[in-house]
This record gives sequence, structure tokens and C-alpha cells, in this order.
Amino acid sequence: MTVLWLSLGICLLLAGGAALVSGSSRLAGRLGISPALVGLTVVAFGTSAPELVVNVIGALENETSLAFGNVAGSNIANLGLVLGVAAIIRPVNLQGQLVRRELALLMLVTSMLAVMVIDSALSEGETRISRSDGLILLLMFSTVIYISLGDLLRSRQDQLVLRAEGLEQAIAPTEATAAGRDWLYIGAGVFGLLIGGQLTITYGAQLASLLGMPPVIIGLLVVALGTSMPELVTSIIAAMRREADLCVGNVLGSNLFNILFVLPSSALVRPLPIPKGGLLDVLFSLALAVAIVLVFLTGKALMGRITGLVFVLAYLAYMTYRVVGA
Repeated sequence: MTVLWLSLGICLLLAGGAALVSGSSRLAGRLGISPALVGLTVVAFGTSAPELVVNVIGALENETSLAFGNVAGSNIANLGLVLGVAAIIRPVNLQGQLVRRELALLMLVTSMLAVMVIDSALSEGETRISRSDGLILLLMFSTVIYISLGDLLRSRQDQLVLRAEGLEQAIAPTEATAAGRDWLYIGAGVFGLLIGGQLTITYGAQLASLLGMPPVIIGLLVVALGTSMPELVTSIIAAMRREADLCVGNVLGSNLFNILFVLPSSALVRPLPIPKGGLLDVLFSLALAVAIVLVFLTGKALMGRITGLVFVLAYLAYMTYRVVGA
């Protein structure tokens, strides 16, 4: 029954995340926002909503053992599995100013998280992400939001110029109806995420206890992989539609959101313990980001099928190592 309830929770997270992404991306499209910016903001934040719900609910219920593993595992899955599978389906182009800028920013914030973990390990007492660490990450998140809003306003201004020149038609009544339907999708998605998050955090902890496995492994594998499914589905669809900016932007934006908002939001509710191997998880995530930079520099900014396969195999090998070494 524990497995069934956990599966139901993950299914609700998937359905809620899919509904939220679908409604949000369509609504953003009506506003004339570029695919790259949609991927980095609306879609990325929407697909990261399951991680946010799971971690915050867990912190409120004092079930913080899954929190760090969920974020670390989700980030590793996004860079290794999600991006790798998308590249296997169709080679992913890494061009674009937004993609290049956010990739450098992801490396910076991942390094910041690694320093926080090391600093906590060197101090006396329990190693954890404290409330002060959370505040620092949230301040960094505000900077990212400021940059994204600037991009959004510039994109919106370009859209208004097009309308003023008569190159676009005014929004028809049918479009207003469609926008209402998009908001309905968003509301249903949020509801599904809340219920699914409650079930996932409760029965994920129970499963860890029943199997005698460290909660961090359940967080890295079951919960993290489950909450990363929206990113996987979104990126596969984007790759099939040749929307590389949306695909890569989704992955990078989601990882930034996980580190700069999901993790500190949970830490502000209750300081998060760092499990054994937590630093290694952060460093492996950083290594994957560096590998993407190397692909960008040496592969003409194109992640081909072979490179995608290498990323997927690296993800599977690391997860196997973490499970066996637990």
C-alpha cells in the first residue's frame, strides 16, 4: 500500500506539473514571450513546482530527510538524464544568449551551494543548510528574477511595437476564452501538486523506513526522478519540435529554481540536514554543468546523440554508485 500511495502521489505531481506547464506556456505564448525565455522562466518554474511542494510540505511536517536529496537528485537528473535523452531523440543546439548566460549562472550558484555544504561540514554540530544560507540563496534568486523580468519587459515591449505597427491582430474574444481555460489548467495543476506533494513526502519517508535504505537514496532516486518527470516530458517534446532553446532553457532554469528557491524556501521553514554524500551530489551536478560548457566550446555548440548517450550513462553510473555505496 505504501508503494501504491507513493505512486499515486508521483502521478498527481506529474499530472499537476503537466497541467501547470501547459496552461502557463500557452498563456505566456499569448503574451508574445520568446521560447527561450519561456523555457527559462515559466516552464522551468512550473516543472520545478513538484520539488518545491514536496520540500516545503516535508519541512512543515519535520520530514526534512528527503529534502536535500530531492533537490540534488533532481538537478543531476535534469542535466544527465533529461538533457541527455532529449539529445538522443534530436541533437540539441546550445546557441543563444539566454542559454549561455544561464549556464554560467548555474555553475556559479552550484559552486555557492558546494561552499555552503563544505562550510557546514567544517563547523561544529550537525551539517545542514541553515536559515542564513537560505537567505543568501534567496537574495541571489532575487537577482535572477530581476534579470528575467528585464528580458520579459524587453520582449513585451517588442511585442507592443509590433502591434502598434499593425503587424498583429487584436486579441479576439475567443482568445480571451482560451486564456480563461489556461488559468483553469494552472489552478488544477497547483491543486494536483499540493495533494501529490503531501502523498509523496509522507509515503516516500515510509518506503525508506520499510526498505531500510537511507532517506537520501529515496530522495535521489524515487522522489527526485518522479518530480523530474515534468522536465523530462517537456524537454522531449521540445526536442521533437526542434525548440532547442526551450529544451535547454527548461533544464537550466529548473536547476536554478531548485537551488535558489526550492532549497532555501524549505530551509527557512526548517534548517535542512545535509546527508552523507550530499557534497558529492553537488559536485557531480557541477561536473555535468562544466561538461555542457566543454560541449559548447568543442562541439560547435551542438549536443549530439553520442554526447547525449554519454550523459545518460554517466547519470545511471552515478546513481548506481550512490545506491551501492549507501
